[in-house]
Amino acid sequence: MAHHNLDSLDKKILRLIAEDARIPFLEVARICNVSGAAIHQRIQKLTNIGVIKGSQFMIDPEKIGYETCAYIGLYLKHPEDFDRVVNELKKIPEVVECHYTTGGFDMFVKIYAYNNHHLLEIIHDKLQPLGLSRSETIISFHASINRQLPIADFDEEEVVE
Repeated sequence: MAHHNLDSLDKKILRLIAEDARIPFLEVARICNVSGAAIHQRIQKLTNIGVIKGSQFMIDPEKIGYETCAYIGLYLKHPEDFDRVVNELKKIPEVVECHYTTGGFDMFVKIYAYNNHHLLEIIHDKLQPLGLSRSETIISFHASINRQLPIADFDEEEVVE
């Protein structure tokens, strides 16, 4: 993966918009003591190089009825089917994350369900038919930490590539 060198203005902009994605560019410009056009250009550059991957409103799943959050380690009967399984997982709206991992699991997914019964239906009716040999489910009671990765101040010598 490419590492992008960010200057102090880039880092300051990223801190501000990570804290509040709805902050007006002119407010960012005022805080950074640069023009609004400069902020617009920097954000466009950061978007073009893939540092910023868009913006979105974060919906609290529990507030709209999804009371169960589960992490499921999936073991595939045929690990070479990984790409096919990922494409099928994309069609399951309750699957919000999928990771290719080290360790015993072939992949690790995060799922939101209305309740435990709904979670069982997802596992039995939607996941098992994808070609799983087995799965391991961990239910999350509460996310104690849920945040953006901080924009660190570090010297270039400290960066490991």
